[in-house]
Amino acid sequence: MKKSINYIGAILLLFGAISCAEEELVTISTNPQGPTLVSPTSGTSWTLSEEQTAEMVDFEFTPADYGFRAAVTYTVQMDLMGNNFEAPVDVIAATSSPARLTVGDLNQRLLQMGLQPEQSESVEFRLKSSVNPAVSDTFSGMVNVEVVPFAVQLQFPRLYLPGDYQGWNPANENTIIYSENSDNRYEGYIHVLGGNGEFKINEGPNWDVNYGDNGANGTLDQDGDNINVGTEFGTFLLRVNMDEKTYQLGPARRWGIVGDATPGGWDADTPMEFNADDNVLVLTADLTAGLFKFRANNSWDFNYGENDGDGMLQAGGSDIPVAEAGNYTIIMDWKVPGVISYTITKN
Repeated sequence: MKKSINYIGAILLLFGAISCAEEELVTISTNPQGPTLVSPTSGTSWTLSEEQTAEMVDFEFTPADYGFRAAVTYTVQMDLMGNNFEAPVDVIAATSSPARLTVGDLNQRLLQMGLQPEQSESVEFRLKSSVNPAVSDTFSGMVNVEVVPFAVQLQFPRLYLPGDYQGWNPANENTIIYSENSDNRYEGYIHVLGGNGEFKINEGPNWDVNYGDNGANGTLDQDGDNINVGTEFGTFLLRVNMDEKTYQLGPARRWGIVGDATPGGWDADTPMEFNADDNVLVLTADLTAGLFKFRANNSWDFNYGENDGDGMLQAGGSDIPVAEAGNYTIIMDWKVPGVISYTITKN
């Protein structure tokens, strides 16, 4: 009997210890302390150069204190001085100090934020600490740094869009969408004009991390079912939020050309086809001397012309002239973020 009582006592002590441990895990400080950005310090000046591209930039910090042991993600953020972080740009994330990235990556973030190469600009950095959506983020104080970026071709974070429309090729560097603000919000166009209408969203030019949609509910699931555009094909505006793992697919628009220079005149679109390798809309047709525009769904609600003679299209822009009759190849290119361009070449 005495042994039984001892066993029961041990069990009760064990449950009590577990209960106390659980209580400790979920007890959040009423005044959590944010992290402290230790380095760089205010007044630091950085002049970046292409020769330094592979060198590392370290953001050193002391951790936040939530009053309990937590798996914390620390994100370095920046904004132009005086903006009060109303639209911060995420620089790099880490789980412990230091948060590190290359000079080349930092330079890209600065250019994406709008800084001009070879010009000094005051940039403020801070550190955000995140535990989970139920716990408010904490922030460090702001640190001011004078930065001079260098000139280089601007690149954006990207997602890859392999699908039946382009041969299920995740390595196609043309069938991608971009995050213009490097904020995990991606936007671009996908041209699904054939096949079974299915595609996926991949983090890289491979199948290592890919997302589909189980249940077709607009939520991304890793290794999930293929996303299907439905029965109506065309060009779709695709928006992806990788923080929330959601996506939105705009209505289908089937693009063509219309005008007195085209086979259908001003009454009917001559449809464009899809070049999967280059991710462009293309049409080869006999044209007469005259004018044309790009139009979708045989409707003037969606039309593009050209105002400046620079190959860039504007919504509702001016008619595009064809100087002489002949066989032409016309290409409509949507790949560059925020720009729609075209070429017209006589064969």
